[in-house]
Amino acid sequence: MALTNSKKFASILFGFVFSLSAMAHVDNELYEEIKQADATFFKAFNECDIETMSKMFSQDLEFYHDIAGLSGYESTMQVTRNNCERNLGLVRTLLPESLVVYPVKNFGAIQIGEHQFCHEVNGVNDCGTFGFTHVWKRTDERWVVHRVVSYGH
Repeated sequence: MALTNSKKFASILFGFVFSLSAMAHVDNELYEEIKQADATFFKAFNECDIETMSKMFSQDLEFYHDIAGLSGYESTMQVTRNNCERNLGLVRTLLPESLVVYPVKNFGAIQIGEHQFCHEVNGVNDCGTFGFTHVWKRTDERWVVHRVVSYGH
């Protein structure tokens, strides 16, 4: 009986390892797609390209911020427009070593990481590093940010 259980275990282990190696390829592709979508989105953020950002946020956006609370698409876009009009010079940089991406079956992906926001105040660079989680939704046309959790402020 022990031999039968050992064979079953070996078979299950082999199947698990094989499926992980197959998933790693898919996850690597997904990782690169989300990394690129993140780069596109935050290039628009850094340049105050409101039009691109508006297309990359889901119309059903929920933005959870540990200090500001919950906001939706319209209020998030208004805050973004206001910040751009104030010419804060805010620049976001992803900390690449922190980036982790997980698939969400039949929906999209979860992106977890840290990013740094900097802007100049009285001639001095003022920076903060914060944690984030983005839920990306794959639409027919593109990746869109569907949910945001921003914390550590």
